[in-house]
Amino acid sequence: MGAGQSDGATTVLAPDAAIFVAGHRGLVGSAIMRRLEAEGFTNLITATRAELDLRDQRAVDAFFAERRPQFVFLVAGTVGGILANSTRPAEFLYDNMMIHATVVEAARVHATEKLLYLGSSCIYPRLAAQPITESELLSGPLEPTNEAYAIAKIAGIKLCDAYRVQYGCNFVSAMPTNLYGPNDNFDLTSSHVLPALMRKFHEARLRGQREVEIWGSGSARREFLHVDDLADACMFLMRTYDEPGPINVGTGLDLTIRELAEMIGSIVHPDAELVFDASKPDGMPRKVLDVARINAMGWSASTGLRDGIASTYDWFLAQQH
Repeated sequence: MGAGQSDGATTVLAPDAAIFVAGHRGLVGSAIMRRLEAEGFTNLITATRAELDLRDQRAVDAFFAERRPQFVFLVAGTVGGILANSTRPAEFLYDNMMIHATVVEAARVHATEKLLYLGSSCIYPRLAAQPITESELLSGPLEPTNEAYAIAKIAGIKLCDAYRVQYGCNFVSAMPTNLYGPNDNFDLTSSHVLPALMRKFHEARLRGQREVEIWGSGSARREFLHVDDLADACMFLMRTYDEPGPINVGTGLDLTIRELAEMIGSIVHPDAELVFDASKPDGMPRKVLDVARINAMGWSASTGLRDGIASTYDWFLAQQH
């Protein structure tokens, strides 16, 4: 069996299968919920943070004992952009390590049929060869600004692999690129670059400001995937993927932050002028995933970036009323 090739085994998800979406209110979790509901699944299991602290093993065990999920999408976590990652490293490391540890262990104890764990493309080394293949994992130092989050996510991948080896659990990991879409975080102090730029251009337009400040030099290159495309990929992988190690999910296309800002500006505030603050960090110089493996399995992204940004801005505007 070659790298990235399925052995032909397909996981069947019955319409009434008990499916737990851990982190169902977040950007990814809400997209997976929309997809599951659209496909007609009737036995969806969710819990808010107030109802279930995913960092508490005893509480998670009790939850699994009561609800008995057959399939788990483990997409919960503490997330944020450069500022949040670099100023709250202990929180990012502790929360994320605990969340995947408790859910993976409970899934083993209560015989969950399959679990899909979602990592992040920041797991790859800062100077990884581009586009980044899955084999780049642990081949070099991480980007310092999100090291704590990356280490927690790497631990999650290795945890799924270890449970596969020791207990025979069908636990798989997927690594999405930078995501955006409905239910994103638009808070300027903790958001990722695309929603942060959208918010900046929106507020500048409301205030009648022409100049919009962009962090960094604008030269860093990034790849962006609409979260509904990721939800589609998660369903595809839940049904068809059964291998250790991460599999990349992305578009395989990147652009500079300057180009991204110009695209968002043209949709949100066409009169804006971009001002770059080069004293702020760029993060990794380039980050684009090699998506050859998932493409070869038969999946590829379908949402164009401009269309995706426009529809996300429509969603953002609808939330303002």
